[in-house]
Amino acid sequence: MSVAVIYGSAMGNTEGAAGLIASKLGISDVLNIANIDADKMNSYDKLICGTSTWGSGDLQDDWEGFDFKGLNLSGKTVAVFGMGDSESYSDTYCGGMGKLAQNLKDAGANLVGAVSTEGYTFESSDAVVDGKFVGLALDNDNQEDQTEARIDAWIAEIKPHFA
Repeated sequence: MSVAVIYGSAMGNTEGAAGLIASKLGISDVLNIANIDADKMNSYDKLICGTSTWGSGDLQDDWEGFDFKGLNLSGKTVAVFGMGDSESYSDTYCGGMGKLAQNLKDAGANLVGAVSTEGYTFESSDAVVDGKFVGLALDNDNQEDQTEARIDAWIAEIKPHFA
């Protein structure tokens, strides 16, 4: 079984989280979306995908320019994580993660790893579905001290899907 962590990162925070998630799960393939295409993503059995959020809840630029139409993730297990700024962009917190999750779901992915919004402070988010984040929401601008604990708790939840 092949598993990859794929991220889009402009400032390095999402890349750092991707590396930490991969090391904690023992995943060696950590790829920047800027350097791969849909065929490469399709070649993996399972994926963990991350993005930062820009502007008014937009995907990170490299994900924004990605050809999602070329993806075929039918039946594949996928988890998502995202970086956002819950204070300056409280009304669009981690919106990019919501957009990424929807694109992956549209490509047939079986999404796992929803996270409770409890303990987060924000106004609204496109990444919240049925009262939960579609994946792991992180905020290194305002809550960096909680990042590793949130990653650890999330990994405990998703690990059975990626074993």
